[in-house]
Amino acid sequence: MKTLFEEIKASIKNNYNQDRSFWRPVLPWGGVFTIKAGRKAVSCTPLYVEIRLKNTCTIDGFLMLLYVILNENENFPRELSLHLGREFVDCFLYLMDTYSFTTVKLLWIWDKMEKQQYKSEVHKASLIIDLFGNEHDNFTKNLENLMSTIQESYCSNWRCPTRVQEDQQRTININPPQEIPHGNLIRLAVDELFCSRIELCEEHGYNKTLVNRNPANRDPHLTGFFQHSSFRKKRCGGLREFSQRIFCHGAPPFVVLNMQHWKSEDLAYVPYNLDLSDHKYLLEGATLFNKEEHHYSAAFQIDGHWMHYDGLRNVNLILLNKPPEFLLLSSLVYIRATEK
Repeated sequence: MKTLFEEIKASIKNNYNQDRSFWRPVLPWGGVFTIKAGRKAVSCTPLYVEIRLKNTCTIDGFLMLLYVILNENENFPRELSLHLGREFVDCFLYLMDTYSFTTVKLLWIWDKMEKQQYKSEVHKASLIIDLFGNEHDNFTKNLENLMSTIQESYCSNWRCPTRVQEDQQRTININPPQEIPHGNLIRLAVDELFCSRIELCEEHGYNKTLVNRNPANRDPHLTGFFQHSSFRKKRCGGLREFSQRIFCHGAPPFVVLNMQHWKSEDLAYVPYNLDLSDHKYLLEGATLFNKEEHHYSAAFQIDGHWMHYDGLRNVNLILLNKPPEFLLLSSLVYIRATEK
């Protein structure tokens, strides 16, 4: 029996009649999971016999990308097991390959998400779980310490109040540059986050102002009083040297760049490869966000062929003629290049 990934690859290879859609739905929006109620279930309070999922697009696209990534390299399942757990990875792949899509969503919700990250309520005999929100809150932030990075900095001014600093981040948030320079904006923004650099220290300390007893500086509002000593905030003025940002637990199999603050006009060119902490990463896919519908979809490539996934469509997996437009970008997903 072929796996889902093998079926998708076969449909790309055998695309003779120009039918660019996959033959069956994959990870459709929402989902209903029926509970086989036994004697113990009847005594439960509150009683429900099915679970209904709503607004699952905040995890659907990333689950599709995760499945493709795990099948791209035979070593990736073992590596991701160190972060996500071996049992989770094995169960995730089994459920996807057996088309148990509602169950695979419940696996993510109950194994990786916190209770406060989603809304749930019992309506009649159904437990309704609503995942409306942001995909980075519902997925990216729940990847354990997979993408954790750290960067150290040191100020040249020995009077600096925080001379040595350490910046640790669990996700990779790429902010657009304040000024629009020439060149690849995304690559420049990534380099600004990861590369070593030197800049003026922005820390503020207190600078003491001594009493000036010159009669010319007498306070006109207070007879007989001179300007008194005080402390005022002053910028450090030193040079702060930032080290290269590195991954805390080694280079991960894939990284997700949070691009939700970027405007479409700044996304004219998306780099197909990036250098992150001395490792080369290749573009694997992206998640896209439609603001009007508040809906997420995803695009990814298999063997150089781009596909678009949208759980709301009846035919939700379509082979594209060319790479997708990245104008409605929410995130970029890169996989680590195989060392030759």
